[in-house]
Amino acid sequence: MRRLDNIDIRLLRVFVALADSGGFAAAQITLNLSQPTLSTHLAELEKRIGAQLCHRGRKQFRLTEVGRATYDAAQKLFRDLDDFGHRISAASGSLSGRLRLGTSDGVFTSAELGIQHALGRFMGPDSDVFIDLTVGTPSELEQQVADGGRDIVIGPLSQKAPGVVYRDYCGEPHLLYCGRRHPLFAVPDSAIDKAAIDNARFSVRSYRHFDDLYLVGHPRASASVVHMEAQLMLILSGNFIGFLPCHFADPWVAGGEMRAIRPRAYAFSSIHRVAYRKADAQSLLVQAFLDALFDPAQATKSGTGRDPAVDA
Repeated sequence: MRRLDNIDIRLLRVFVALADSGGFAAAQITLNLSQPTLSTHLAELEKRIGAQLCHRGRKQFRLTEVGRATYDAAQKLFRDLDDFGHRISAASGSLSGRLRLGTSDGVFTSAELGIQHALGRFMGPDSDVFIDLTVGTPSELEQQVADGGRDIVIGPLSQKAPGVVYRDYCGEPHLLYCGRRHPLFAVPDSAIDKAAIDNARFSVRSYRHFDDLYLVGHPRASASVVHMEAQLMLILSGNFIGFLPCHFADPWVAGGEMRAIRPRAYAFSSIHRVAYRKADAQSLLVQAFLDALFDPAQATKSGTGRDPAVDA
């Protein structure tokens, strides 16, 4: 294999994006590059490495053995580059580098869970930090932080990933809802019995492993979703009942498009947690963003605040 030079970092990022996207079509959208350009970059990287990295065709994109090794090595290289930037930032006493965040979906309408407020405190006018923000399911986020793909993730996490610090952040109240077109919409709560609930089509969040069913003792699911927007659409259709976070549902309730069903009986709070790797506990960027989340008074002090979860 020929010696790699600096330009290969750009080629490696294109290759990793191709692998993560599962092919050229999705990577074109992610990278905003044409397929011929992507093909040229991939061919150039294969030339420099001296081996084929993937099998590609109209219906197939699969990494070769060398491609998988290159992908894993590239991911480690990117983490090392980020760590390099963090160390330089720490030495200079300023914030710079890439901060990779992950959050669950449907939280932006919450004053507590919508991290736009923490980002506003974290990013100063002269900040040189690059924010890489993604949205995912709790299991995806937990896996990403454990694997080193994300620096900090926030969501209703299961607290099962090894080597990860978990901190309780905020509760998210949920209620059971139906849409205006649903037969139960006009029925008073006092007249809605268990049989009426059992006979309604029920939509569950698949990542909750059917916990939604157990909360109401419903016999079966008639639909499953991953994202809150999908749950909202099913409920608004008038064909399904299902749980939603109150802050997410409130605008539709206020507009008369939805209502909560027996809120005293069918309510729960989902605990959102902040997670990051123990190995990153002293990272300047990680500490500074944790300050912005948990202690707004420390958010402008360039990461000088301490994390009680680390000190304990």
